[in-house]
Amino acid sequence: MASLPKEPLEDPKKQSFWMPGNYVRTVRRTDQSFQACNDIMACFMERAKVEKQYAQQLSQWSSKWKSIMDSRPLYGSLMRAWQCFFTSTERLSALHSSISQSLAAEEGERVKTWQKETFPKKLFCGFKESYDNRTSFSRAQKPWSKKLKKLEKVRVAYHKTCQRELAALDKEKQANENPELSEEKKLKLAEAKEKAAEEKEKARERYEKVLEDLTSYTPRYMEEMEAIFEQSQEEERKRISFLKQVFLSIHRHLDITNNESVKAVYSELHQTLMSIDEQDDLKWWKNNEGPGMPTDWPKIQEWAPPVKKLKRKKRNQKGKESRP
Repeated sequence: MASLPKEPLEDPKKQSFWMPGNYVRTVRRTDQSFQACNDIMACFMERAKVEKQYAQQLSQWSSKWKSIMDSRPLYGSLMRAWQCFFTSTERLSALHSSISQSLAAEEGERVKTWQKETFPKKLFCGFKESYDNRTSFSRAQKPWSKKLKKLEKVRVAYHKTCQRELAALDKEKQANENPELSEEKKLKLAEAKEKAAEEKEKARERYEKVLEDLTSYTPRYMEEMEAIFEQSQEEERKRISFLKQVFLSIHRHLDITNNESVKAVYSELHQTLMSIDEQDDLKWWKNNEGPGMPTDWPKIQEWAPPVKKLKRKKRNQKGKESRP
């Protein structure tokens, strides 16, 4: 069974879990966990939209500058390198689009399904887990809480007797200091003081007896409350474990640094950039636009007589003669 702490900790505001009704924080945790799941998914559904918009922006950027590039007088390996940025961007656009789809379709649906299974509801009572915990805590705490109320009642009664005794002592002291007061009056005040002291002792005995009863019951109370609390802890542990796996899965989707496709994109882009060869480009320009172009240099061209063509009339006559 649970045992009381050797040295009670201070809890002047009665915020401790063990105090009446304070188990409600643990009960509310179920509702808070459900809301946290909603918030987490809303967060990453928004991230999915960001990924989708980014993919669209990449594609738009690529299309815009591809058309501009086509109208620019770039050539050779430098032009191929510039083109490679756009092909790489298209592949990255497709990747971020797939990330968006994965976040929305895979993780979103996964959490929705899990929520339905993990947070069943009880008609008119909210979540079944919350209802069961509240009922169990209340049932376990009720006897102890009843004893605590009784203790508070006798404590107040005991403190009142202490006040009455103190008042009686003050009156007796004042009477003894007053020479004009009769001995009979002083005797009555002394008797009142004795009576107040006896009532205080009786009240203290009741107080101690009720406290002993509460203290002897407390270990059982703590054991029952802890058992219910540990059940709640186990449910919360499962939720934390599941959301950890969800976070890790989201991380795998978003972590493009370990994505082989991304590595391939940037590796190919780097290779293309490294293949820029200024000498080859200059040679190409020289041979296609510069001194290396094939040229028909001026030279003597012999005159060639033009080919004579038959006149139209003669051709027509020949045509008639050839008819039967």
